[in-house]
Amino acid sequence: MDLALFDLDETLICDDSTSLWLRWLASQGFASNDLIDEEQALMAQYYAGTLSIEEYMNKTLAPLAGMATMTVDGWVRRFIHRDIMPRVFPAARERIQWHQQRGDNVMIISASGEHLVIPIAERLGAYGALAIGVEVVNDRYSGLTYGTMTYKEGKVTRLTDWKALQEDETYNRTWAYSDSMNDLPLLALADHAHVINPDALLHQEALDRGWEVCRWVR
Repeated sequence: MDLALFDLDETLICDDSTSLWLRWLASQGFASNDLIDEEQALMAQYYAGTLSIEEYMNKTLAPLAGMATMTVDGWVRRFIHRDIMPRVFPAARERIQWHQQRGDNVMIISASGEHLVIPIAERLGAYGALAIGVEVVNDRYSGLTYGTMTYKEGKVTRLTDWKALQEDETYNRTWAYSDSMNDLPLLALADHAHVINPDALLHQEALDRGWEVCRWVR
């Protein structure tokens, strides 16, 4: 059995899930438009590879602080139906199905919060998901994170820890799919690395390393 690792944002879907989520929250009156502008400024740092993921998560989780998990779960279901599923690349669906038909386990590994990534992974039929831990205290979101962030080298750390707990599963090879230079550590770990709609920098990196370049469109 092989393990297939998919980044979420701009890899499986043609947008960023957290950015979409904040816009959904604002459209429902649960977040301000100022927060959307602040998040976009932070995303510019993400694309430049200079983002403080702690600052990003603290900022984007602020609207959930004090909210009951059951309430947010309902919001997330509506959000995924409206804003995520229509943005899944058809080729991404096909690739997930291809791996599943081979008997591979499909994991989504993302630098977005687990409150979004886990239910998205479930809707896509993935085996599981690794994402940034979002703290819950007494069934309410605290607005804080916990654990190792699944960002840059943190993705490899979390994956290594997760695999160590899979006592009944042995993986022969690892496949990885991502659009981002921030995922170089993960791509370099894989036996089969695929870059999705890369920018010029990642495209050159893929050519230098012999990785497959995929162009996925909606």
